[in-house]
This record gives sequence, C-alpha cells and structure tokens, in this order.
Amino acid sequence: MHKVLGSFNVAAVLRRLVLTLFAVLVASVAAVSVAQANPKYAGIVIDAKTGKVLYSENADSLRYPASLTKMMTLYMVFEALEAGKISLNSKVPFSANAAKEPPSKLGVGTGRSITVEQGIMALVTRSANDVATALAESLGGSEQRFAQMMTSKARSLGMTKTTYRNAHGLPNTAQMTTARDQARLSIALRQHFPQYYGYFSTRSFRFGKQTIGNHNRLLGQVRGVDGIKTGYTRAAGYNLATSAQADGRSIVAVVLGATSGARRNAQMTNLVQRYLPAASSSRGGGNLIVKNDTSVAPAQATASLGGGNVPSLPQTGPLPTVRYSGVAQAYAASPAGNAASAALETMRPVAPSATPAVPVPQPAPAYMPDSGAAIAPAAPTQSVAAASTMPPDVDAVTTASTTPSSGWVVQIGTSPNKDLAMDLLRNAQEKGGKVLRSATPFTVAYGDGAQQIYRARFGGFDEQKDAVNACNALKKKGIGCWAAAQ
Repeated sequence: MHKVLGSFNVAAVLRRLVLTLFAVLVASVAAVSVAQANPKYAGIVIDAKTGKVLYSENADSLRYPASLTKMMTLYMVFEALEAGKISLNSKVPFSANAAKEPPSKLGVGTGRSITVEQGIMALVTRSANDVATALAESLGGSEQRFAQMMTSKARSLGMTKTTYRNAHGLPNTAQMTTARDQARLSIALRQHFPQYYGYFSTRSFRFGKQTIGNHNRLLGQVRGVDGIKTGYTRAAGYNLATSAQADGRSIVAVVLGATSGARRNAQMTNLVQRYLPAASSSRGGGNLIVKNDTSVAPAQATASLGGGNVPSLPQTGPLPTVRYSGVAQAYAASPAGNAASAALETMRPVAPSATPAVPVPQPAPAYMPDSGAAIAPAAPTQSVAAASTMPPDVDAVTTASTTPSSGWVVQIGTSPNKDLAMDLLRNAQEKGGKVLRSATPFTVAYGDGAQQIYRARFGGFDEQKDAVNACNALKKKGIGCWAAAQ
C-alpha cells in the first residue's frame, strides 16, 4: 500500500514539475516573440534643456529615416535663408528629375517653379518628394551633391551614424540613421532656427486649389506637441520625430519602425505624456558653443555648408541652447575635418521681396548691415490676430499697452508659443543689458488657429540707425536679430 502511494506521489510531483517547466518555456517563447514582434522599433526621449536621456530603446541601432530625411533638407534650407543666400520668395525650379519623383508629391510640372516658402510648407505638411528634390538641386547643384552636403552637416551636428543619399527619404539601402541622431537633429532645428521653426506646427496650407493637411496627427491633439516630422516607407516602418513644450519643460522624442501609423502615434503620445512632466523646468541652458562653417562650396550651390564641430551630446553633456534666446547663440566643440578655428557665425537674414503666393507665416523684413539700406517691409500675408506688449520688465506682462505703431523695431526671433516668445525676450534682455535698457519688449501674433506664430521684438527706436546699432551690439553679445521698420 505504501509503495503504491509512494509511486503515486512521485508521479504527481514529476507531472507538476513537467507542467511547470513547460509553462516557463511557453512564457519564455512568448516573451521572445513579443520582443521580436517588431525588430525595427527604436525610440528615445531627451530633455531638451539638459540633454538627459529620459527613455531609450535601440537608440543607436541603424534604421532607415524615410521622410525624416526632410528634416535635414529643411535644416539646409533654413541655413541658406539665415545666411542670406536665398529668400522665402526665391524661385525653386522643377527639373524633369524632380517632377518625376513618386508620391507623396506636390505635382509641379517640369519647367515650372514654386517659392522657397511654398517648398517649406509642402515638406512640412505633405512631405512632398518632388519638392525635396527640387530644393536639393537648387541648393546643391545636383541631388547627389546636396546629399553630400547633408551628410557633412549631419557630422557637424554630432549625428555620427547618419548617412544621406537623397533629400526625400525614398528607399536607399545606404541611407541610414538612428533614433539618437534624429533627436539631435530635432533639437538643432528648434534651437538653431526659432525664426523658422514655427512652420513645423502648421496644420494645413493652400496651394492653388488644394488645401494640404499635415501628416502629423499629434498636432493639436497632444498637449505641448509643436512638430516635427512624420515618415514612412515599407522598409523603414512608421517614423515620427516630435518636439513638445509645456509648463517650462521641453523634450524631443523619436519613434522609428512602428508597425502602423496608429501604433506610432499611440507610442509617441505615451512617451510625451509620460516624460514631458519629468523633464527639467529650470531656465538654465548648456555650454556656450561656437558653430563653424566649412569651406566646402558645391557647384551652383546657393546655400553655405555649416559644420566642423561635433557636439558630444546627449551622452556626455548638455544640449546646445537656443541661439536666439540670449542663453546661447551657437555651437561649440572640437573642430573636425578641415574646419577653421571657432568663430561666431554672422547671420544675415533676408526678407521676402514680395508677398508670398500662399498665406503662411513669414519672418519680419530685415535690415542688412552690409548694404547700408533697409529692406522695405512687405505686407503680411495673414492678418494680425493679436498683440501683447510688456514694459521693460518682461516678467511684468500687461495687455493694456499697445504695440508700438511707428518707428523701428529689433526682432530676435519667432515662436509658435507666446510663452516661449516671451522667454526669447527675457533672455535677450538679460544678455543685452544696457543695449535694451530703454527698449520696449513685446510680442506680436500673426495668423490664426494652427498657423499662428509669435514674433519677439523690442520697440522704441525712433531712427533706423538706432535700431541697427542696437542689433549690431546684440550680435556682438551672441544674440541674432533683425532691424525693421514698424
């Protein structure tokens, strides 16, 4: 009897042991299956004020950028605008090569042209491949040469694992990047070009009879999101680079290789909602860093290359701070390649020569110190939606005052957010010291709805020379600015 019971007990124990091992094996296989369900996925979230990595998964693994490529295309366009090589109204012709690019596209025929500003809007909203190629050919002389320029610029920004072969992101097995590199580029776009960054929050724009909507569905849906760019190809999966700012906190986040647009958006929404509240709320920035320009000049190119420096971010230090904010104005790190010794960049923005054909936000007209003449202000393409002014103490905001109605102003940048525009004013005031002691800081909102942007300005200059002298003094302090008639 005891032998029977003993045998029964042993058998039961063995059976339970086998079942347990089987369950563990099934769970392990299931876990591996989940982990391998989407081998393309990579993601990262970075605190844009401190450079701290808040979340990372496969952040340094090579992936295809798809249309995130157009972020670098736009960086090159903004750099050319800032350097005065082109204006928002410069014509961008379409070659047969550009016109034949597959969708998404604007559909501009061979031999026709659009303005640079229309091109910016088409890349931001529709992610138009034909426009990307046309801009590349205009700025680089050829698409291949422009891709070399893009790669050089990527290296100068510390994007050490990114290689570009075209300007649009259509499939090319050699065109690779990482989530970390795309986060760097996102920060660079936002902080280097605040006067143009507002384009990324555009929800729609009109081109001819078309109303073109933005592919980025998070705009207006997720609190704090103000851009930047979506992307998709079959090989890449669904990509999204996002900037979010709220309550004095600021992050950039990148998702690469999602299996659907809905899952990509859900993942990004989760990342923003989880990590934005965890980001730093301090006003502090990183090191003052100088940005160098290389001497490389492509044939027929109208844009200047920047580069030479490789910031050691975000692994080892703070991110570059806003160049126009007064906290910092440019990059710095060890020069790379044949770059010259570090020197502050001279910025010469050019105003539109005429009213653009599409109703989109545009920077204020600029005074060109080299020319000795002011560029006459162009009529805004959108009505002024609102204006708020501040006394010399920027923190003491008053809405009772009115925007200066005459004289000259000094504009230091634009922002899609009023609070951020005020931060630009506050930081410029702190940095500028006596240069702005008697000036009146104020913001002016242009456009309405999703296309509204805020211009950060200092008024109270009676004469053109007073505004120009103030702007030149600010530039010596590292603050980019324009002088314009009010």
